[in-house]
Amino acid sequence: MEKKLETVKLIAKLEQATRKTENKIWKDLAERLSKPKRNNVVVNVDKLDKLSKLYKGKTLIVPGKILSVGEFNSSSTIVAVNASEKAVEKISATGKYIPLTDFVSEKVDVKNLIIIK
Repeated sequence: MEKKLETVKLIAKLEQATRKTENKIWKDLAERLSKPKRNNVVVNVDKLDKLSKLYKGKTLIVPGKILSVGEFNSSSTIVAVNASEKAVEKISATGKYIPLTDFVSEKVDVKNLIIIK
């Protein structure tokens, strides 16, 4: 089965960011997204809330989809490939949600990034 065009473009963007910045985190994300879809990460909002309290001040990256089960009461920044509308609403109420495609082009401090598995 073929990957969606958006995913293929995102993988190319991540690989380009790897070459440009030499940060291995972009290569890691590209490799994760290149794997079969059944290996994609699916995370609920309540798990992100717990993790954001554990990793205060860090940006959490989900190489997959965020679902809206639970509550989100943290002020953390969450980055993901995809998220349900309800999940984005819950995260945006107290924190910040950024699609991974937009986040890759920003200048970021990779020391503050945590990849959720």
